[in-house]
Parts: sequence; C-alpha cells; structure tokens
Amino acid sequence: MNFIFFRGGNSNLRQPQLANCCIAVVNIALFALIPSATGLRAQIKNDPTIEFKRLAAQLSTARLSGDAESEASLEKALGILDGLAFSVLGSPTPPDLDAANRRMAELVSHVPSVGENYRLLRLGGNPAVFAMVVNFGLGGPAAVRIYSNASGHYALAARIDRFVEKDFFDSDIELIPMSTAEPVFVIVAGRTDDLATGMFSAWRFDGRRAAPLWSSDLLQQSSYEADGDGFRLTYCSQPDEDHPAQCLNMTRDLYRLEANEWKRIETKDLGAVKATPK
Repeated sequence: MNFIFFRGGNSNLRQPQLANCCIAVVNIALFALIPSATGLRAQIKNDPTIEFKRLAAQLSTARLSGDAESEASLEKALGILDGLAFSVLGSPTPPDLDAANRRMAELVSHVPSVGENYRLLRLGGNPAVFAMVVNFGLGGPAAVRIYSNASGHYALAARIDRFVEKDFFDSDIELIPMSTAEPVFVIVAGRTDDLATGMFSAWRFDGRRAAPLWSSDLLQQSSYEADGDGFRLTYCSQPDEDHPAQCLNMTRDLYRLEANEWKRIETKDLGAVKATPK
C-alpha cells in the first residue's frame, strides 16, 4: 500500500469536515452575539441621555433652517428633563441643586455648548416651588418648566414656551427669582448682541399656572439687578440712531411686587452715554 497516497486521501477527507466545523463554530458565535447586539441597540435607544441630545440637536437645527417646529419633539425632550427634576425633587432630603445642575451640564448636545444650558432652581413658596430653565442652544427654542408640591410629591404644574405663550420671546433666557415668600420671577431674554438688546417679563405662579404680570419692549444696552428692594432695570431709553453704540439718555426703573401687582416704583434718567473707544 502506498502510504503517501493513503495519507493524502485521508487529508482531503478531513478538510471539508474541518471547514464545516469552523463554519458551525462561527455561526454559533454569531448567534450568541445577536442577543447582545440587539440588547446594545435597545440600550442605546432607551438611553435618555442619548435620546435627549438627539432631540436637542434636532430642535436647534429645525429653527436655524427655518423648518416647522414640532411641539411633540419639544415635549419629549422636556419630558426627559422633567424626569431628572422629579428624581431630584422626590428625595426625602433637601434637593442638591448644584449636583443636579452639574449632571444636567452633561446633557449638552454641542461642544462647545454655545447658548445651550439646563438649570434647576428654587423659587419662593412653602413648600417651595422649583423651575427648570431650558435653552436648547444657539438658535434653538427655550422654555421654563415649573414644579410644585400640591399632593405630597412634586409634579409639573405649569410651562412657559412658545406653544402655550404665543408672544413668549424664547431666546437665551435667564430666570431671576424675586421672592422667597412666593413664586414670583423675572425672565430675561435675548441680550446676546453687541448692544445687549433684551426683553424682560415678570411672572407669578398662582398654584395653577404661570401668570404674566408685565413685559417690557426690546431694550438696548440693558442690564439688571435684583435684591430685596426689587428689580432694577437699566436701559437706553433714547437710542442714537446714527451711532447705535451711543445712547442719548439712559434710564433706570425700579420694579416691585406690591399687593400682587407688579409696579414700577420709580424712574431715573441717567443722562447720555458715549461709546467707549476701542
């Protein structure tokens, strides 16, 4: 017997068997990985952080491109923020707002996060009312969510956005609490151009809704201060049309809540302001 041919023939028989075994092993491994891959996709899909960033980017892009804005997408994104707020406010211990705001700083969808920020803060009242200030970034919408404790736990009690307040100026908003005794606050919007042109509005949460108390016009060269005496608003009341960086007369108004009414207590003219040489 020619052992060379015998070994050669046996080797040829083993090669298909070996190949089939390898294919079977690979198939088994692939089938084993399918549940893991499916689970990973489901985990990514269900990750609220990833979903929120997607929605935030979508909302910002839609406005910048002039597309129709979706209330459903806005509410879905805001609903994720509501969930984060409830997890903080539902604690048996006093809420750690600094820790909550550090966590929300990680939600930004753009780096650097120009104009994009999310912040939880305390308003007045007993039990305290809280507000979430939401800016979806450069060109994107903004909103305020208000949470109150009316039945032993915090829930969304009111919302301020363009879909419920048609005249709401939702550009780069800030919120300034005005009282520790009751939930009265001022919303500052705009103030991102070289002339710090902004709009100011006062609100009061009455237990059911956020009621507007007052709103300013768009004011150039605006700045503000808030303390126990009230809200001081400084602005250019007489712009110089030929020299926009200058002002023919600056004015300072003092506002205060009295008898549930937002009142202008005093007005002072501060004179002309010339542009600062560069």
